[in-house]
Amino acid sequence: AAEKFADVNPGAWYYTAVDYAVIEKLFNGTSATTFAPNAAMTRGMFVTVLGNKAGLDTKEYPSSSFSDVKAGTWYAPYVEWAAQNGIVNGTGNGRFSPDQSVTREQMAVILYNYAKFTDCDLTTRAGLLEQFPDGDKVSGYAKYAMEWAVTHKIISGSGGRLDPRGTATRAQVAQIFYSSRELL
Repeated sequence: AAEKFADVNPGAWYYTAVDYAVIEKLFNGTSATTFAPNAAMTRGMFVTVLGNKAGLDTKEYPSSSFSDVKAGTWYAPYVEWAAQNGIVNGTGNGRFSPDQSVTREQMAVILYNYAKFTDCDLTTRAGLLEQFPDGDKVSGYAKYAMEWAVTHKIISGSGGRLDPRGTATRAQVAQIFYSSRELL
């Protein structure tokens, strides 16, 4: 499936992950011939990919719990599903911030909550964050989830760093879902 995208070269580190993401219908390209691997992944997009993985029936979630997620938008049922099942909590003040780029630590928390929701392996190996020079930069709310993601090799760092508050690209998200395919 990745071969149809002019911007996904067969030798790219994310080629297999993009192929997996498209075949599994987790997410598509930005057009019939482009994937935009280096484009940012928003919070709304990320939760939509997760909902696609879960095989969500969008008709079951017609409302919205967040003031900035209008019912009827393409990501609204996915966000509502995630909110109702304790997978996401939002960003405060009744907001979800769907157009904000998702950070690496936010992804870890969302995936950990999904793993909890689906009764997946929640074990961690203590001390893994300290192996990264920026492991101490992980926000308090995300430490356990990030340690879980590193334990299960869902998030392995970028350039030797965790970059917990850095944003994720579409290629990185494809890789994260490819890396977690057995666990989740």
